[in-house]
Amino acid sequence: MEMKEWINRKLPEVTDQLQESMAGSFDSHTEEGLDLAGRDEIFEVLDGLLAALFPTCYARERVGKEDLNFFLGDILRHISLKLSRHIREVLEHRCTLENCDNCSCRGKAEEALMYLVESLPRIRGILLQDIRAAYEGDPAAKSLDEIVLSYPCIEAIATHRIAHELYGMDIPIIPRIMSERAHSRTGIDIHPGASIGPRFFIDHGTGVVIGETSTIGRNVKLYQGVTLGALSFPLDEKGQPVKGIKRHPDIGDDVIVYANATILGGATRIGPGATIGANTWITSSVPAGGHVMDTTMSRRSAGSGDDRRNAHTSRSPSHP
Repeated sequence: MEMKEWINRKLPEVTDQLQESMAGSFDSHTEEGLDLAGRDEIFEVLDGLLAALFPTCYARERVGKEDLNFFLGDILRHISLKLSRHIREVLEHRCTLENCDNCSCRGKAEEALMYLVESLPRIRGILLQDIRAAYEGDPAAKSLDEIVLSYPCIEAIATHRIAHELYGMDIPIIPRIMSERAHSRTGIDIHPGASIGPRFFIDHGTGVVIGETSTIGRNVKLYQGVTLGALSFPLDEKGQPVKGIKRHPDIGDDVIVYANATILGGATRIGPGATIGANTWITSSVPAGGHVMDTTMSRRSAGSGDDRRNAHTSRSPSHP
């Protein structure tokens, strides 16, 4: 069959099949449905928020000091109108799904928008601490500008701090769109529900995963490949994972977690000042000041017998 004939005969069949499969599903762009094509506009809003936080890095054109106030005012007005509409749309969509008819989605959307925009100076202040921690924690860093302009962790953390504000106001969908955009661009996957203190630094970054109910204290440093994940998922009577429960670990202040360490479980606590070595698997709490390391490599270098059989995790001081 030639292309022209295929287009006239077979393509309409495919079109009809796709349309039928979308009827009544989340893909259906009805008045009651959510137009997921708005995702690209959320990306545009996120770029605008990042530009408002760091114009020299994220603005699409050079902004001089004399033009800075006008630039910030203009971009924040643009963001406010657009993001308020998208917040209202996702709230209305959730109300439709939950058969809610007694709430004010417009009022909630405007309130959330105003809170987020008014939070931007505070968010920038925290991000400046994150940038300073990256500079002080990486001997390869030559300047603060280098970190802002080139380190993937800054975009990931900045995006998270914006998305986390919306998540905390119970805004659906939009925080995940923002966090997954950062994930796709940086390789760093931070759920917007995670609570992260100031002076947070992710060195290198690729493959880091931070789950929804994780909490991270002040002055914490992670290396590439670190996972703060769930140990298991309790199931309900229908065999579905129970939602809304604590599933991920808590990391105290001044903790360092080295490359490819995996820390799992909602009951797992890493005490302040602890050090978690590379390639470790942690499913129980570590006390303040504790050191956890995989001794496999040290045994191998010493020429001991079966390295895999003798591999274990050592802790100092000892676990309670």
